[in-house]
Amino acid sequence: MERNSKLKRFEYWIKARIGKIAFIDIEYRLAKKWYGSDYGGFYVHPDVLDQHAIVYSFGIGQDISFDNAMIQAHQCQVYGFDPTPKSIEWVGGQSTPAQFHFYPYGLGTKTETVKFHLPKNKEHVSGSVFDHNLVSEDDYVEVPLKSFADILKETGHTHIDVLKMDIEGSEYVVIDSILNAGISIKQLLLETHERFFDDGKEKGRLFFQKLYDRGYRIFAISDTYQEISLIKVAE
Repeated sequence: MERNSKLKRFEYWIKARIGKIAFIDIEYRLAKKWYGSDYGGFYVHPDVLDQHAIVYSFGIGQDISFDNAMIQAHQCQVYGFDPTPKSIEWVGGQSTPAQFHFYPYGLGTKTETVKFHLPKNKEHVSGSVFDHNLVSEDDYVEVPLKSFADILKETGHTHIDVLKMDIEGSEYVVIDSILNAGISIKQLLLETHERFFDDGKEKGRLFFQKLYDRGYRIFAISDTYQEISLIKVAE
């Protein structure tokens, strides 16, 4: 396992140095803990979380190990969102804790119904509103998205302790609405998808610069360098 971790980090280092992806590094050091499976998990700063914490989890798929781990550790309230038909069906068949609240729609720049391209590999769950090489151009379904502002109106929350987002490339277009929502969001856990776009490196560079400018600092990075955890340290 240690050898695989070192190999993955070395692969990232090479990609960053030859300009395929944006370079990122730890910017702020504090306690971290991995929550969830190897596939669906993220690092979280656990010391400030308790039963009153509010967690948003955008992009559920067929893995709620992160959500369950957060609830088990802190007894917090987790609000999960996913418009994917397979995910909705799968979640409906699970025995979930009372603190897990599922919403069968996704996060978008506005409230609307959009084309959602399905994965070419039918064993996979994650589709995308973007047409990239892992999804089908012609095989799609229509799914509901809601703006971040409309989601907050529905839930009534005025702060979020942890916001996790794995939304298959849409992170680059919804981040402004999240940052400009006017509510406190202490931790951001993000899976990035630079690999989906021809200009992915530039998207990544601008994305992380924007987060830095708004007071967020990277405190943890997964071995694949795709799951990045940030904490708000300044206004």
